[in-house]
Amino acid sequence: MTTAVQEKSAAARAGSALVVTVAVTALVIWLFGDAAYLWVKSIHVVAIISWMAGMLYLPRLFIYHCDAPKGSVQSETFKVMEGRLLNIIMTPAMVISWVLGLWLAYQAGFFSAGWLHAKLAAAIALTGVHGYFSASARRFRQDANDKPPRHWRLVNEVPTLLMVAIVILVIVKPF
Repeated sequence: MTTAVQEKSAAARAGSALVVTVAVTALVIWLFGDAAYLWVKSIHVVAIISWMAGMLYLPRLFIYHCDAPKGSVQSETFKVMEGRLLNIIMTPAMVISWVLGLWLAYQAGFFSAGWLHAKLAAAIALTGVHGYFSASARRFRQDANDKPPRHWRLVNEVPTLLMVAIVILVIVKPF
């Protein structure tokens, strides 16, 4: 199977997973009505965990990919791993996190809360990092990465810092 076909197949599976998750969530909301909030919150937390797992792992793959000679079997394997991580786990999890998170904030009436504004800013920043990682995976796929492993070691800390800020804002609600 060619790489283009593999990517389309991976994208189709990710899209299917996204549709199934949204359908299950809609069914939960319809079945449970007001009691659906905690069920949706649970799905949201699972999506966040999945997204963060990818956000923490992908830069590690980039570090190892930097050391693999271009065109080598190892480099090609990293390309597949990076693509699947992004297309099958990270991007669907990010979309689900956003959709359900906004629904939860709306249902709870949090849109006027200062802590939520700060959390949304951190979530937007995390989404920007996701976009940067996606563009970087594309550069790796084209053998055009120009960043050294040290760059990826430093960038690897950004999702962690944003995650810490988001968790503190959600749990402590400081303002």
